[in-house]
Amino acid sequence: MKPPQFDYVVAASVEHAIELLEANEDAKVLAGGQSLIPLLSMRFASPTMLIDISHIAQLRAVRCSDEVLAIGALARHVEVEHDPVIHTAAPLLAAAATWVAHPQIRNRGTIGGAIAHSDAAAEFPAALLALDATIVTRSQAGERRIAAADFFGSHFQTALDHGELLVTLAIPVSDAHMRWGFYEFARRKGDYAIGGAAVSVRLDDDGRCTSARAGLISAGPGPTLAEGLDQELVGRWVDAAAVASAVARAASSIAPADDVHGTSRYRRAVVAESLRRALHQAFDLSTVHTGREAV
Repeated sequence: MKPPQFDYVVAASVEHAIELLEANEDAKVLAGGQSLIPLLSMRFASPTMLIDISHIAQLRAVRCSDEVLAIGALARHVEVEHDPVIHTAAPLLAAAATWVAHPQIRNRGTIGGAIAHSDAAAEFPAALLALDATIVTRSQAGERRIAAADFFGSHFQTALDHGELLVTLAIPVSDAHMRWGFYEFARRKGDYAIGGAAVSVRLDDDGRCTSARAGLISAGPGPTLAEGLDQELVGRWVDAAAVASAVARAASSIAPADDVHGTSRYRRAVVAESLRRALHQAFDLSTVHTGREAV
């Protein structure tokens, strides 16, 4: 199929892109294009204008302070996967990148585009939820900082307002007390996940859990934050029984949809098993395969 007609403008700067967004209500932002171009070709999106931001160099920067890792919206998946600063400061995010689609997609796709697309089956939104990240946006009204838990909505919806551009992802820097886990199931290597989970936990000096967060993949109409982990895990030395209780509590609150890849019951079971494996990995309870897996 062919995309609909649209005007195409290359933004020279963040300010220029914001001006164009403000003036064109039906405009779409083009970054890597790995999600948008297929939507255009299938006529699922019909913008009057495409605003190409791919040449704005300041949106590619990766900066790290003692407490916050800032990743520009135009950082490509492959850069997130291999950048040594990201590997050290946010190893969960770097690990999640290895599960994204195929090398060709990772070479072109951008992390900001993936976040703005807000696909329930995508890896980066789940990882940002687990990491309690902040999405930084810009508009003519100034800068806005949105917690990941407040950013993602239902069915490809986000908290982005008209005229607002996603510019940076701000992530707390990992330290010696942080642990992480990631797991997903897909029918074939590179397919969208039937279910998955990204986990970030903190331990005190004695090894007791002080916080636990998990972003769930394909668990509902949008990227989903797992519920109930703190009640089951925080304040204790976590064992397999505690993980089982936490998984059961989290799974009871999700409602994945039936589709051609599986029933809601099946998807809930896959998400639950992914969460169990990711938690086992995070708490080092067993040896967990961390490479891409298909079922």
